[in-house]
Amino acid sequence: MSFPWADEYRPNNGFMRWMDERLPLPRLVWNSVGGGYPVPRNLNHFWNFGVLAGIALTIQIVTGIILAMHYAPTAGGAFESVEHIMRNVNQGWLLRYAHANGASFFFIVTYIHIFRGLYYGSYKAPREMVWLLGLVIFLLMMATAFMGYVLPWGQMSYWGAQVITGLFAAIPVVGEPIQQWLLGGFAPDQASLNRFFSLHYLLPFVIAGVVVLHIWALHIPGSGNPTGVDVKSPQDTIPFHPYYTAKDGFGVGLFLIALALVLFFAPNFLGHADNYIPANPLSTPAHIVPEWYFWPFYAILRAFTVDFILPAKLWGVIAMFASIIILFFLPWLDRSPVRSGSYRPLFRMFFIILCVDVLILGWCGGLPAEEPFVMISQAATIYYFAHFLIILPIVSAIEKPLPLPNSISESVLHGEKAEAAPVGVQPAPAE
Repeated sequence: MSFPWADEYRPNNGFMRWMDERLPLPRLVWNSVGGGYPVPRNLNHFWNFGVLAGIALTIQIVTGIILAMHYAPTAGGAFESVEHIMRNVNQGWLLRYAHANGASFFFIVTYIHIFRGLYYGSYKAPREMVWLLGLVIFLLMMATAFMGYVLPWGQMSYWGAQVITGLFAAIPVVGEPIQQWLLGGFAPDQASLNRFFSLHYLLPFVIAGVVVLHIWALHIPGSGNPTGVDVKSPQDTIPFHPYYTAKDGFGVGLFLIALALVLFFAPNFLGHADNYIPANPLSTPAHIVPEWYFWPFYAILRAFTVDFILPAKLWGVIAMFASIIILFFLPWLDRSPVRSGSYRPLFRMFFIILCVDVLILGWCGGLPAEEPFVMISQAATIYYFAHFLIILPIVSAIEKPLPLPNSISESVLHGEKAEAAPVGVQPAPAE
């Protein structure tokens, strides 16, 4: 989407003009996040979370690089090196806690970012590629977080690696060779640590590269907005800077305050106590559980308890991966011409039920695999897949959405509303 009314970059300084002619990096920044990038004027604070995810990724990369300078990826020295960081490295405790809790905060803002996209239809045309690249980032985050959780080499790290890589063993014929290839042997050991450490160090930079593609794909159609109505005139937009840099700055301040409160007052709240015990292959923890941000998927994995054609474990693995893969098909499962859930009352009701369902899955995933939690997770798993495969296509076909505003400006300037446009029809551009 082109914006002919966008401000052009005009360097006033002689050096900047020279630089812009030879390496137009200042122009690129100006057109991406400056006054040269107009955005809808009605964005709410849910649009802050993309920036917050970028801040969280930056924190993870910076703290991770410094921690890698002191970490020893060996079965005999990994746990001791983490203790060395905590006790002997200057501000090492802060770096380690910032990295560990930063991962949790990264997932918090990413989950909110994803559910905002689900509610406001950010996956709909012409932004399908933005959505797909965002899901790729999410998958890379999950892989990076899993391998990072193994590195402290505590009890939960060791047995988490054993259980998660053991899922691949459920795949017929090729499962066990894949598991042995991932671990570098028959059980988590020195080779596993070497592999996980190298990949854990590399993947954040891969994520950063995909983030660049994600932003690039976003800048082609332009940002969405809470109404789902396309930008039609200069009155519908304002420059990203200074308006949204100030708004995002407020969100970043709150984010850093919340992170600081956790770091200084409850640094182990989001972790597991068993991970402060050195890894012992001969002592299995009473309750093996992954980090909290994997709990919904862990509940789906454990929801299958009966062999039917295929082993129950294999069904669980298939369902766990399918719960993410299904999101890639969302732009084609939801056929409603209206993007925003604010104008879709029936969709909004089922969206709220989906949010509750995911919270229930997360609650069950953190509890022991016993009744009634297994039965509850089974019901929640059925609803999760039914929402995307059955409910959403039917709702998009039979729902009668509310009338859309004629323009973004009309939705902002409540005092001068014109007659609403017909449902599914975008109003003509303003003269």
